[in-house]
Amino acid sequence: MPTTATIQLEVSSPQAMEAQPLLDALSEQLGARFGSDGRASFTEWRQDDPRYIFLLARQDGKTAGCGAVRPLADSVGEVKRMFAKYSRQGIGEAVLQQLEAEARQAGYTELWLETRVANTEACRFYTKNHYQRRANYGQYIGRDHSACFGKFLTPTDAAELLSHD
Repeated sequence: MPTTATIQLEVSSPQAMEAQPLLDALSEQLGARFGSDGRASFTEWRQDDPRYIFLLARQDGKTAGCGAVRPLADSVGEVKRMFAKYSRQGIGEAVLQQLEAEARQAGYTELWLETRVANTEACRFYTKNHYQRRANYGQYIGRDHSACFGKFLTPTDAAELLSHD
């Protein structure tokens, strides 16, 4: 089984040609499973703003995953479009850890995200990665099918992650 050592991460853009098949596959999966593809909640993107972060993951040279962070408030970023083409190979975890490190460098002290309550795999994934359930925020307030999570980013964690690069 591949390890995170075989996963390369790079800062990219959701508009990049290589990102489109991943984002399309994520939307197809979400649409088939939950009746909504999630595209409507990821329309705003400012390429020239360093607080908007998009990562591509490669495994053995081929695109294998992606994830994004965008600003919600001065110190709060929102994790969006997390996707791993292959499950249980460390891709999602590698993307999330690097997003957290990039978010710290961009000045975020906290990350929030939303997933569906019915998306039990995602809920377990975020819990395993030290995200805690929080009150629904923004457009998710009052939506019983939404599960919102948050995580405080500590400077110590950032130094530890960056030392492993």
